[in-house]
Amino acid sequence: MQPEDSRITLSAPASRAGVRLDKFLHEELPETSRARIQEWIRAGRVRVNGRVSEPSYRLKGGEIIEVEPAAPPPLRAEPEPIPLNVLYEDEHVIAVDKPAGMVVHVGAGRRSGTLVNALLARYGSLSGAGGELRPGIVHRLDRLTSGVILVARNDLAHQRLAAQFAARQIEKVYLALVHRELKEDHGVIEAPIGRDPVRRTRMTARVRQGRAATTEYRVLRRFPGFTYLEVRPRTGRTHQIRTHLASIGHPVVGDPAYGAPRRVEGMPPLERYFLHAHRIGFAHPATGEWLVIESPLPAELRAWLEELEVRRESA
Repeated sequence: MQPEDSRITLSAPASRAGVRLDKFLHEELPETSRARIQEWIRAGRVRVNGRVSEPSYRLKGGEIIEVEPAAPPPLRAEPEPIPLNVLYEDEHVIAVDKPAGMVVHVGAGRRSGTLVNALLARYGSLSGAGGELRPGIVHRLDRLTSGVILVARNDLAHQRLAAQFAARQIEKVYLALVHRELKEDHGVIEAPIGRDPVRRTRMTARVRQGRAATTEYRVLRRFPGFTYLEVRPRTGRTHQIRTHLASIGHPVVGDPAYGAPRRVEGMPPLERYFLHAHRIGFAHPATGEWLVIESPLPAELRAWLEELEVRRESA
C-alpha cells in the first residue's frame, strides 16, 4: 500500500452525474490509463463515500472519491510462449518472419504479446545492448507491417549489425500496394522526415527541419486505381516508406493514418498495411559472409493481388 499522503481526494460535481466512475477518474487523472484506474478500483484502492465500488458505477453527483494510487510493476520483457516463424538462426543472429499485428518490443502500455516476449521464451537470452525492454532488437517494423526482421543473440552481433544499419550497408526490400497509378516505372523520393506538429503519432515530409531520407521504388504491376511496388528505403526513418509514398499522393493501402481509405469497395477488409518487408541482405556479424533472407508475401496480401487481377481482367 502507498503511504497515507499519496491519497487523492476528489469531489464529483453534479454536472458529472451519470458518468462512469472509471471514466471520471481518467478525465481527472489523464496521466493514468483507464485500464490502470480500473485495476485500482477492482483492488479496492478507490472508495466512493467510503465504500469500495465498481468501474461501472454511475456517479450521482456530490460523491467524495478517495483514490490510493499504486505504483505500476517494474516494466521488463518476460518470456511468453508465442509461436514464431524463424527464417534463419545460428549462434549469432536470428531472422524472424514477423506477422502483421505483432508489436516488436515491450513498452509503455504493451507488456505482453510482443516479438521480444516470444523470442525470450524460445531462446532464453539475447543481446543486452538494446536494454531490458528491447533485448536483441537491432531494428523494428511497424505493428501492422509484416516481414523479415533481424535479432542479435549476443552483444558483439548487435554492435556489428547496428553499425551496418548506421552505415546504410543493409539491403532492405519491401513490397507495397499503393492507391492510384504511378506514372513513372521507377523513382526516388528525397524529402526530410520529421514529427507531424499537429498529429504527433505520425510523421510528415512537409517540415523544414526533418531528418534526411531517401526511398527508391520500382513498379511491379499496375491495376486500375492501384500500383504494386518494390520499395528500397536507403535510410531508416520512422514510418519512412509510409510517409514518403503518401507525400507523393500514393498512400499505402490499409494505412488511414497517412491518407488511405479505411475500406475499398468490393475488396476484402484489410486490417493491416499492405506493406511487407520482403528481403534483407547483410554481412554476417561473425563471418562477414553476405546473407540474404526472404519472407514470402502473406496470404492475405496475395489474395488482394489476385482479386485485383481478376477485376482487371474482367473490366
